[in-house]
Amino acid sequence: MATKADFTDEEWKTMQEGITGAGLFVALVDRGFFDSFKESSALAHHLRDAHEHSESVLIRDLATGHERPFGMTSSPEEVEQSTVTVLQKAVAVLEAKSPEDLPAYKQLVLEVAQSVAEAAKGVSPQENQALESIRTALG
Repeated sequence: MATKADFTDEEWKTMQEGITGAGLFVALVDRGFFDSFKESSALAHHLRDAHEHSESVLIRDLATGHERPFGMTSSPEEVEQSTVTVLQKAVAVLEAKSPEDLPAYKQLVLEVAQSVAEAAKGVSPQENQALESIRTALG
């Protein structure tokens, strides 16, 4: 299993942005003021849980120290494009350096995105489309 030391700073940032970006992408496709609080809470809770309970050292480390990867003023299209790009890069990095950690990474990204989608009033059609885009980017 890999640790942070096995990756460059850029690779590490890309993998973290993929996780946070997936949650943000789902949150932004169906915006609602009060929903945003619930979705942000779901994202933070899921990352905290992954940090505390994942069997993978890499996943525990990746689940800490997140910043917003893309501006909150970005359009959903810009967030989608950025998220898809960083997820594809993150998958490529893990395939090359730590393929055994790739399933856990994919699972974390999908669980984060799903928990954000379910946080407010159920999963909307737009959120389902965002989830499908994330699945596709992860391969």
